[in-house]
Amino acid sequence: MTDGDVSAAFSRQVAEFVADVSLAEVPDDVVLRARHLVLDAVGLAFASTRYHFPTSALHALSAFGGGDHPVLAMPDRLSARDAAVLNGVLIHGLDFDDTHIPAITHVSAAALPAALSAAVSHGATTRELLLAYILGVEVSARVGIGGSGGFHDLGFHPTAVAGSFGAAVAAGKVAGLDADRLSMAQGIVGSMSSGLLEFLADGAWTKRLHPGWAAMSGLTAASFASAGWSGPNEVYEGRFGLYNTHLAGRTARPEAVIEGWGETWELMRTAIKPYPICHFIHAFADAALALRSEIGDAEITRIRCAIHPVPGKVVCEPLEVKWAPRDEYDAKFSLPFVVAAALARGRFTLIELEDEALHSAEILDIAGKVEVTEDPESSFPDAYSGAIEIELSDGRLLRHREQINRGHDERPLKNPEIVAKFRETIGTVASDSTADRVLNAVLSLGDETPASAFAEALRA
Repeated sequence: MTDGDVSAAFSRQVAEFVADVSLAEVPDDVVLRARHLVLDAVGLAFASTRYHFPTSALHALSAFGGGDHPVLAMPDRLSARDAAVLNGVLIHGLDFDDTHIPAITHVSAAALPAALSAAVSHGATTRELLLAYILGVEVSARVGIGGSGGFHDLGFHPTAVAGSFGAAVAAGKVAGLDADRLSMAQGIVGSMSSGLLEFLADGAWTKRLHPGWAAMSGLTAASFASAGWSGPNEVYEGRFGLYNTHLAGRTARPEAVIEGWGETWELMRTAIKPYPICHFIHAFADAALALRSEIGDAEITRIRCAIHPVPGKVVCEPLEVKWAPRDEYDAKFSLPFVVAAALARGRFTLIELEDEALHSAEILDIAGKVEVTEDPESSFPDAYSGAIEIELSDGRLLRHREQINRGHDERPLKNPEIVAKFRETIGTVASDSTADRVLNAVLSLGDETPASAFAEALRA
C-alpha cells in the first residue's frame, strides 16, 4: 500500500490506492499481459455463441427491456447492467476462461464486463477501461486469496463472491469515485456477493451466470455509492463481514485484500487455460496424455487419481455421476471423464465435450476404471496438482505427477500461445477478417479510443 492510514478499514485502504493510481504507474509487462487476458476472454465469448446458453440468457434478459450497450460477439444490444450479465455468461460459459490460481477465481469474467459497461456508460476511453479492468482483477484476486481455498470447501464459488468486489472497484474507478465512495461501493457489494456450487449435484447452468451477476452487482454498487448510499466500512474483516460469514470456522486471511498493492501485480499470476475444463483437472489431463504413449497394446485395468480433498469435492463427487457425465457442462467437472477421454483420444478439446464423446463406449469404459485417492503431496491451493497411476493387463504400473499445472504463473502460457488460442476459439464461429479486427482492437487497448468504439469492434 501507499502512505495511507494502516489502521483504516481494509476497504478504505484499497480505495485510497485505486482512487489515486493511473495507467502510467502500471508496469508495461502488466499492461501487455492484461491485453492478452482480455483477448482470451473475448475469443471465448465468440466461441460460446455456438451453444444454446447465450441465446437462453439473451431471452431472459430481454424481458427487462432493451438498451444501447453492445454485447460481445453478438449483434444484440442491452442495458448497461444486462449487457454486463450476458458478457459474463459469454466469457465464462465454456469454463475455458482465465483463473487466478491462489484465489481459485476466474478474474476476467466479472472485471471485464463491469469495466466495459461502465466505460461505455461514462464515455470513457480505452485507457480508462484498461486501468479499471486491471484494478478489478487485482481486487478479485486478493479477495479470493484471502479465502485460503475455503470458499470452495463450504460451497461458495469465489468467482461470484470475489468477483463482485472487483467489479465494484472497476466500475467505481471508471465513474471517477473518490476514495470515500470507492470504499462504500465495496461495502455495498458485500451484500450482493453470492454464488453456490450446488450446480455440481445435477449439472445446472447457474455457474455460468455467476460472473455476469457479479459484474452487474458491481455496477449497481458503484452507482449507489456515487449517489451517496452508505455501505459498511469493515465489509471484509468485520464481525459480520465477508470472511466471518462466508468462511465461519475456516482459516481465512482478510489482510490479503490489502497486501502488495503497487508492488505485486496479481494479474501476472493469472493462468490461461489450455483445456476447456475445470482448472482443477488440467494437471490430470496432462498426466494422462504423458502416459498414453506408454500403454501400447495393453488393456487398462485400473486408474488411480490422487487429488487434494477440496478440489476433489468439485470434480470427483459423487463418483458414480462423474463416471458418466449427463451433459457437456457436467463433463467439464468430471476428473474420471477427462482422464478417460484424454487416454482414449490423445487430446482434450471442445470436441471431447460434444454428445458423441459423452456417449462413447470406449471413454465411459475407461472412466469407470478411475478410482480417487487423497493426495498428501498436493500443492493446493498454490497450484493444482495431479497424480495418476495406471495398472495394465501386462502387469506394468505407469505413474506420472504434474505438481504444478500448466498455465500456472510458474508454467505460464506465453502471449503468442494466447494469441493462438484466441484464433482457435474465435475461429469456431468467425472469419479471419473478424478475428483480425478483434485482435487489433484488443491489442491496442490503452489509448484515447472511445470505449464505445472498442465495444462496437467486438460485436458479431
